Amino acid sequence: MLDEVTKEKTEKIAREILQNAKNKLLVNLRFLDVALSRPKLTSDAEHTTSCATDGEVFLYAAKFVLSTYRVEPDLATRNFLHMIFHCVFRHMFVNTLINRELWDIACDIAVESVINDLRLDYLTTLKSGQQEQFLSGFKDKIKTLSAEKIYRFLLDQKLPQKSIDGLGMLFKADDHYLWYLTDEQKAALKIPGYGDGENAETLSQANGEIFGASADWEQIAERMQVDLETFGKQRGIEAGLLTQNLREVNRERYNYTEFLKKFAVRGEIMKINPDEFDYNYYTYGLNLYENMPLIEPLEYKDVKAIREFVIAIDTSGSTSGELVQKFVQKTYNILKSAESFFTKINLHIIQCDAAIQEDVRITSQEEFDNYLRNMKIHGLGGTDFKPVFSYVNSLVDTGEFSNLKGLIYLTDGYGAFPKKKPPYDAAFVFIDDENNNYDVPAWAIKLVLRRNEI
Repeated sequence: MLDEVTKEKTEKIAREILQNAKNKLLVNLRFLDVALSRPKLTSDAEHTTSCATDGEVFLYAAKFVLSTYRVEPDLATRNFLHMIFHCVFRHMFVNTLINRELWDIACDIAVESVINDLRLDYLTTLKSGQQEQFLSGFKDKIKTLSAEKIYRFLLDQKLPQKSIDGLGMLFKADDHYLWYLTDEQKAALKIPGYGDGENAETLSQANGEIFGASADWEQIAERMQVDLETFGKQRGIEAGLLTQNLREVNRERYNYTEFLKKFAVRGEIMKINPDEFDYNYYTYGLNLYENMPLIEPLEYKDVKAIREFVIAIDTSGSTSGELVQKFVQKTYNILKSAESFFTKINLHIIQCDAAIQEDVRITSQEEFDNYLRNMKIHGLGGTDFKPVFSYVNSLVDTGEFSNLKGLIYLTDGYGAFPKKKPPYDAAFVFIDDENNNYDVPAWAIKLVLRRNEI
């Protein structure tokens, strides 16, 4: 009986501590109002020894909250904010094939660096100084301390396990195991809020509409970014890293596969078309005349695919050969997929810097395969976009192309654009790890890809 009373009292005190932490954040960081109200606080020592969240629930072990509060009263507030930022940056919505250990560390480093950057006294803890010491050198290596950039850096560095463990201890504040469980698995483990109907539907605090957790936090992050960029300075909030992370997570995502479909044209290919075949007449003929159908399937199909196309590659010094090869390979993989290429094609791959360096004409998949196997980068000089368009325009004028649909230009973004729109669609693909604010002419299509997306 005494144990039950003690447990109940412990949970009550722990909840009060967390509620006070939430209120303190709400008073001082008003742009977090919706985010702070989103997860449901739940005492659950069975599934966590510290605290954990997946964007829906906020689980905490009461004894952990009390023990850390005795050592550092402000740690509860910092840990609460730590998990809220995980949700805002949508760290839990990640591919299951990711290296979980490094992703966890990257997310913790990103969140803790944002908290330190807020420069608020009540968020300063014993580890803050050590973290700042590490981050002072780390910021020179990564321009934007987002989870994705940090994760990519950690993967490339191939750190020894001892160093990885040290980073984990320095920046960890919560459990992340909920991130990698499905709702069915959570229900099977009897995690509060799953399998009992509590989280079947989630009411968005922002506008009263029903959303899933990912869409809900996406809306919250977008609202926070607008709030900070509009009113942050008026409220005396210096939130540089926070704003950078919000811009990173809210940046427009591009689908390169869908993008390429814009350059397809209609045509017929030799392929049975089941969509325009009536099996009723077919089987009726077989039954009536024995092995003689009344109608045969069509041997051709009307599809949208690519027949004529130009890929221009900026081979200036700022565009690496490995990246160019990966881009061409990615483009080829998409085009090689079902019904992307007609049997006969007219594809030109042009390498250029300030002048045309190479033009390879490809008319079949076999020639494309051979080009990829023997591809070499030429040029590596300055960048000027105009020569490519002048050259392609001359090809159109001489009849090399009969119906050129478009040109894709892979570039780092620094070059002179033609003043007039060419007689075909033109798209500039920028490889960028920092922003997507490149200016292009009104007639051009812009696509921004990250290196890891290629």
